[in-house]
Amino acid sequence: MFKHLGGVNVVWIPYKGGGPAMSALIAGQVQLSFGTAAAVAPHTKSGRLRALAATSAQQTALLPALPVIAADLPGYESVAFYGIFAPAGTPVPLVASLNREIKGLLDGAAVKERLFNAGIEIDGGAPSSFAAAMQSDMVRVGKMVKEVGIRVDGLRPAAAPAAR
Repeated sequence: MFKHLGGVNVVWIPYKGGGPAMSALIAGQVQLSFGTAAAVAPHTKSGRLRALAATSAQQTALLPALPVIAADLPGYESVAFYGIFAPAGTPVPLVASLNREIKGLLDGAAVKERLFNAGIEIDGGAPSSFAAAMQSDMVRVGKMVKEVGIRVDGLRPAAAPAAR
């Protein structure tokens, strides 16, 4: 998304998780990385990494002094969604009950503080709001994937069988 909207030439280097990516950045093997607040927080606090910008659309309480990329690159947003899911067809009253109980836990001061310190902002809303946010993000990112022609190696359609 950053490369597409910003028109910059950056190369994606796949790592097996945030830990190896952060290690490569700290070691100077790569020049920049897009990491989650939880993955980079210990390294920015220790001075091993410098945070340049937040990838959320608006300022975040996690990093209030950090500018957001979207201020200079309209339409850019890259956030991680954490959620709790149930099988399709779960009765609505059960979903509502689970949501109430989970929201009650997340609204507790100790839980909020612990998650915030781990780099996670809580937005414990209604299941419909979470579903709408996920759907909107999938449409936005899906559009960019099609425009750019991104494909994952090894997952291309099989060739049609030869005519006999």
